Amino acid sequence: MKQVNYESRYASSPDAVKQYDTTQLRKEFLIENLFESDTLNLVYSHYDRFITGGVIPTSKAIELETIDPLKAAYFLERRELGIINIGDTGIITVDGTEYILNHREALYIGKGNKNVLFSSKSSKTPAKFYLNSTPAHKAYPIKKIGINDVEVIELGAAETANARTLRKYIVNSVVDVCQLQMGMTTLKSGSSWNTMPAHVHDRRMEVYFYFEIPEGQSVSHFMGQPQETRHIWMQNNQAVISPPWSIHCGSGTSNYSFIWGMAGENLDYGDMDVCKINELR
Repeated sequence: MKQVNYESRYASSPDAVKQYDTTQLRKEFLIENLFESDTLNLVYSHYDRFITGGVIPTSKAIELETIDPLKAAYFLERRELGIINIGDTGIITVDGTEYILNHREALYIGKGNKNVLFSSKSSKTPAKFYLNSTPAHKAYPIKKIGINDVEVIELGAAETANARTLRKYIVNSVVDVCQLQMGMTTLKSGSSWNTMPAHVHDRRMEVYFYFEIPEGQSVSHFMGQPQETRHIWMQNNQAVISPPWSIHCGSGTSNYSFIWGMAGENLDYGDMDVCKINELR
């Protein structure tokens, strides 16, 4: 069995997406199977050349091998990488140096690092590494981001069912980075809506990874142009690609968490066009 599997997804115009039925919409934007024991699964999107991935190293270390679309001698030859561990304690070895990541800790790896290995401290309670990667124009140092290193913002309110805690992990105020941005948002008990009011940022695309969805519950992710929205039902440990022209928000049948990753024109987190709730269609 291959240690690394990948697939490519091409970009779709908003006019084309208006014609998609449910099956086609899910095929283009939903990433269903990210995590598999001892296998690194990757999705290469032509939106800003963003790569989404996941790996659960159980019985052996898994190497971050290059893939054909990169046309590179090694994966990070022209890329940077962000990793958040949503499992138990794991180890990432970068060119011989080990970095221990506990639950909800992150690691940024700049371009030019040749050998990256993923492993777990215990095969019985393995790590679960979620990955985002983007092209990089400059090499920045590796940096571990622990729980106490993140920027924390409290958003929303219980009255509007969107009380949530946002944690910025890989942003330019925390770590030197080319274009990748990553963070985590956790909905509080009794709240269901994330990223509401919805917005678009034509200068950046985004990927949402939904996790900590209780068994038997789901999240409905909303996308599309503000005047022509669509939705995709999401299950635990699934991701969805959000084009620059699309809103990206969701509502669950329970509270949950999600990791957001962005790439594109700039690093200004607040650069967005907010959509009025009562004007969504």
